Amino acid sequence: MTTPQESLLPGTRRALLHRIAVAQAEGRAPSLVAAVVRDGRTVWHGARTSVDGHGPDENVQYRIGSITKTFTAVLVLRLRDEGLLDLGDPLEKHLPGTGVGEATIAELLAHTAGLAAESPAPWWERTPGSLRPELSDVLGEQPLLHPAGRRHHYSNPGYTLLGALVEEVRGAPWEEVLRGEVLEPLGLHRTSTRPQAPHAGGWAVHPWADAMLPEPMEDLGRMAPAGQLWSTTGDLARFAAFLARGDDRVLSARSVAEMRTPAAPAESADVMDGITYGLGLQIRHQDGRLLVGHSGSLPGFLANLTISVADDVAAVVLTNCTSGPLPGAVAADLVRIVAEAEPRIPEPWRPLREVDPAVLELVGQWYWGTHAFGLRATADGLLSLAPLTGGGRRARFRANGDGTWTGLEGYYAGELLRPVRRPDGSVSHLDLGSFVFTRQPYDPEAAVPGGVDAEGWRGIG
Repeated sequence: MTTPQESLLPGTRRALLHRIAVAQAEGRAPSLVAAVVRDGRTVWHGARTSVDGHGPDENVQYRIGSITKTFTAVLVLRLRDEGLLDLGDPLEKHLPGTGVGEATIAELLAHTAGLAAESPAPWWERTPGSLRPELSDVLGEQPLLHPAGRRHHYSNPGYTLLGALVEEVRGAPWEEVLRGEVLEPLGLHRTSTRPQAPHAGGWAVHPWADAMLPEPMEDLGRMAPAGQLWSTTGDLARFAAFLARGDDRVLSARSVAEMRTPAAPAESADVMDGITYGLGLQIRHQDGRLLVGHSGSLPGFLANLTISVADDVAAVVLTNCTSGPLPGAVAADLVRIVAEAEPRIPEPWRPLREVDPAVLELVGQWYWGTHAFGLRATADGLLSLAPLTGGGRRARFRANGDGTWTGLEGYYAGELLRPVRRPDGSVSHLDLGSFVFTRQPYDPEAAVPGGVDAEGWRGIG
């Protein structure tokens, strides 16, 4: 894959290189590679020091650890979109006999099923997967630590169960399903469950000396869906573009947007940091931006993929050491550098292709009580409701084809917007989830709940 370095300004490229150089030097990483994606394509690649005697490029594999979970989540969402399961289904319905079958598929995806964070000893990341051949070996004697659905508690065994679910429903190994349904369609030819040359070796760096120790690279066996994959900055850059925009060959834009939507409450320790979890994606607020993606770590490797959908910028950072650099912080900085130095150019405004008189009748100023709102028809076929002054609830609405509209986000997500018409066919008011919006504040001619005082508006005498 070629990297169109000219797509970024020289000053931006130097700032990106400076950031990863500082991370590699101060983090004492044997090597560190990074890529930046903008407008759905890789626009920058950088690397520091060498792998096997040569500078690592976008085709050198690193182990990506828990970024694997995002791939597994994509497979589960594909099953849902095909109608083979529902996210509200208990696991037992599709994968019986686990002992934790009351947990729903959505809870497993969002780490709210109450499962333990790790499998029983010995430490699964540094021992062969052959020690845990069955799901019972992964779950142990006390798999549940918290009530289901009550709190976010990150769980590696939970994603092992999701991998087993994929195998049960598809009737094929997780690795085979992943390759056929995600890796090949997206062109991720350098992503694999086992290392393929050229690849980096994993190292531990002594905390008090500039000395290194090779880390074991175990096959995780049953735990593979939680952290087995190896990949490259080139492949993960393409995967980031997919997570931002969708690809109908794999998962629609609507479904990847669902993955990016918070599905779990933030743990108390994370509330101040604005960190939560979607369906296979970590979500955080940083530098005034909403960032989604996933981190990954296994002995000898650290990884991070971070996306700012609003800026249409993503970053991938991979390194081959057990600890040292903070790939998540580096990736967020790479996104910020590009977004601030070269802000996204808005799409040009375009008018509606066709003007529907019934829709045009709805737009304009409306009042919820005394609070003024504006309702606009946008070129993408949606209605957009927002307060005219100050803060307040806002949302976009999608037409249902019967004159009603369904909310897409925020307080009004899933709520029905229904124009209520008079006997002559004109619009009297809007009913939005039982809230009445009128053309005038407390319009006496509209069906305002509680009625409108017959004496109308007045001063204090």
